[in-house]
Amino acid sequence: MNEIVFSGSSLDRLDAKRRDREWLQTQLIEDATRILPVWNLSPLVRSDEPRLAWATPAILDDHSGPDPILLGASDGRAHFALDISAVEEPLEHYGWDGVATFPDLRAASGTLPAEDAAVAAQARHIVDWHSRHGHCPGCGAATQVRDGGWSRFCTDCSTEHFPRTDPVVIMLVTDGERCLLGRQPGWPGNMYSALAGFVEGGEMLEEAVAREVGEEAGISVKDVRYVASQPWPFPASLMMGCRATATSTEIELDSHELESADWFSRDEARAALAGPTDRLMVPPPMAIAHVLLRRWVEEG
Repeated sequence: MNEIVFSGSSLDRLDAKRRDREWLQTQLIEDATRILPVWNLSPLVRSDEPRLAWATPAILDDHSGPDPILLGASDGRAHFALDISAVEEPLEHYGWDGVATFPDLRAASGTLPAEDAAVAAQARHIVDWHSRHGHCPGCGAATQVRDGGWSRFCTDCSTEHFPRTDPVVIMLVTDGERCLLGRQPGWPGNMYSALAGFVEGGEMLEEAVAREVGEEAGISVKDVRYVASQPWPFPASLMMGCRATATSTEIELDSHELESADWFSRDEARAALAGPTDRLMVPPPMAIAHVLLRRWVEEG
């Protein structure tokens, strides 16, 4: 399994082919083509083993919902995502009862192969974008799907719209042998995680890290450095994991952002990574916050 969940897809996204309408239509009648049904943003997963369940183009015979979206190709076989959310009981409708289910992607990501989880994340992201962008944000007119599902075009004002990804910084702030973690209201048990926040307009990643840590915990930082990123399709973020060194240590909590924040030792983090302790529960391995913590613990 890839260290970063939702990464590692082997699909060629076929940017040039997206604009070839004739090629797209041909792929949608090819027996080899595979289509991933997505219902209420959950991808279809096989019941007999933790893998994505792919349908054939026959699923399009009675489909009257959104257009299929090209995900890419592997071994010469095109792969599409299909939003079937309009079908009230899809498992019964398509005869999939006992064969497949639509689990929540967060829950399924822990058991799906890395490549399948990455494809599922891509499908969820793009299906969700289409479900919320049927009208032009500029003039309000209905938009048309183009480029295999990777753009929408407004025929009234001739504006082309593309899927967006929201940049989020998530940062592990350290002070020698301890790290700063925060807790949001409603989290289970005594779960704490790395601080995080959206990058605002006109900001560098480094500036966003410093601002968010200062706003949420009143801590100033230096030596901000990028570590790794993670696609996060809930609904459309890119988590950019960073490290930073604290230059102040007295926490001044913003109660509108966090329920609490505290410093935890490397040994406490190490123990929590093995399982929840009386003081600390950390995010599961699917989250990049877990990766940031584990990498820091392994340094000591």
